[in-house]
Amino acid sequence: MTITVLALLITLAVVAASIALTRGVSALRRGSGNGSSQAHDLMEIAFLNGGPSRTVDTALATMYSDGRLAIGGPGVVSAQSTVAHDPVERAVYAELAAAPNGALHTLRHAVMRSAAVQEIGDHLAFRGLMVPPQAGRKLRTGSTVLLLVCVLGLPASIAASVAMTFAGHSAVPFISMVLPAMILGIVCGAVNASRAAARVTPAGRAAAAAYAFSHVDRPGPGHLVAVHGLRALPDPVLQDQLRTAARLTPGRNRTASRTPSPDSGNNNTTYAAAAMVWCAGSASGHSSCGSSSGDAGSGSGGSGGSSCSGGSGGGGGGSSCSSSSGSSCSSGSSCGSSS
Repeated sequence: MTITVLALLITLAVVAASIALTRGVSALRRGSGNGSSQAHDLMEIAFLNGGPSRTVDTALATMYSDGRLAIGGPGVVSAQSTVAHDPVERAVYAELAAAPNGALHTLRHAVMRSAAVQEIGDHLAFRGLMVPPQAGRKLRTGSTVLLLVCVLGLPASIAASVAMTFAGHSAVPFISMVLPAMILGIVCGAVNASRAAARVTPAGRAAAAAYAFSHVDRPGPGHLVAVHGLRALPDPVLQDQLRTAARLTPGRNRTASRTPSPDSGNNNTTYAAAAMVWCAGSASGHSSCGSSSGDAGSGSGGSGGSSCSGGSGGGGGGSSCSSSSGSSCSSGSSCGSSS
């Protein structure tokens, strides 16, 4: 095999891998589009902008501001009403009734893992506004492998060129024949790995932006949190309590995807991550479980202490999680982990 043939084979392999990965990621980012491309309510906007964590913070801020919840120091929640306007608020009451001490961070964590919140991600994914956590795993892995191979291939090609030059086997340096392909592989690998990791699709970002634009004059605390995060809360006491609860929320957990049924009901800013099936993304498209400050979207992933199970059937999805030292997830349709 001549040096020229070897360089040609390397170039063809890199180009073919780059094209295949780019097409796969582009198809993934377009989403399935099974239904409305608009967000239905404020909770979906919160989920698009910051995942389960911001969804729960939106509900808590809304219920606190209209007097249905009281939050005293140090972060103890009590119900002042039984009126709930949506499934997430009903989950808040249900988890508060079951909470042993009414601690805000415990309540926040439990509601984030509740079926009411997790199913929001399912419905958004079904309509093509979000990417299920496992959908882009192979593409992300393939893009990362391409990136690493090309990065490591550069010094190897330089060394081969030097050796061939001293041996007098090639008039044209080997590195000059493969350099364009290596650069293409590095660029495509890096870009596609980032795109495949994003949870919110372009349609999801457009839906979140359209909602924010059409409701720019809404001053409610829940709306402000859903669209802008905790930093937008006008009540500094509530903002501090929610930030503290976010810092106390258990650490990140691997995610597993569930596929919602088409006829199931609709029943950050950075945030502290929690053990859950959905660790969703910000409107910028970056995957996020979140961290504590509540000011900008953050990456999802990592490992945490939880055992989760989730499933969705014809009547609607469900999920439940309980803390443990490891991480394992099961689903009625699929199970796995992602970054």
